Amino acid sequence: MSDNEFRQPISVDFAPEGHLCEWCGKPAVHQLTAIGGKCRNEGGCFCQACSEEFARTVADSLSRVIATDTSAVLV
Repeated sequence: MSDNEFRQPISVDFAPEGHLCEWCGKPAVHQLTAIGGKCRNEGGCFCQACSEEFARTVADSLSRVIATDTSAVLV
C-alpha cells in the first residue's frame, strides 16, 4: 500500500444504515472517504475493527514514505 489514493486527507463519517464492511462483510460503522486525488472522493464503508486497521495501514504507509524522503534529503 505504498502508493495509494489515500495519501489525501480522509473524512470519517457514520456508514449509511445497512452497508457492510468492504473488507470483512460485517455491518459497517464508518465511511472513510479520501478527499481529492485522481479518484476524487473515493472511499468505502468499514466495521470498527477494519476501519482501525485501515487507519494503521495508511499511517504506516505514510511514515515509510516520509522516512524514505527524509533519507534522500540527508544524503
